Amino acid sequence: MAKPIIVYPPDEQGTRRVRVDGTILGRAHDLRDLTEYLRRAGLEVDDLDVIRSPLIEWRGADPEDWEPR
Repeated sequence: MAKPIIVYPPDEQGTRRVRVDGTILGRAHDLRDLTEYLRRAGLEVDDLDVIRSPLIEWRGADPEDWEPR
């Protein structure tokens, strides 16, 4: 079963694309941005929830990695 939240690897600017249930929410610059995107999508989360959530698939980099590629 696919995870409903996908965070893509950092791009050249260090932002990571965020997709929830097939919809791109935007590009997050850090965990705080990601948390805000998910809150706007109706999920009650904080930064620690985002790091530990089994619903999030972190592609190409860990949750702490936001360095430009």
